[in-house]
Amino acid sequence: MIQISQQRDKCIGCNYCVEIAPERWRMSKKDGKSVLLEAREKKGFHTVNVHDMEHLENVAAAEACPVNIIHVKKLK
Repeated sequence: MIQISQQRDKCIGCNYCVEIAPERWRMSKKDGKSVLLEAREKKGFHTVNVHDMEHLENVAAAEACPVNIIHVKKLK
């Protein structure tokens, strides 16, 4: 399992995460920021735990993020 987290309030709406990992990310029509699908929000951080098969594309999304608000880590 991996954990993906996002500081959504700092998102600038560049859309890179959606282009790289469209099965996990969408753009909000309300505010133009990205949405981490199926995530729970706690203290400004949106977090979801997913299977390892989503690891590569979400690491790529995190690396492409110009404001560095996406983080991916392996869970034990």
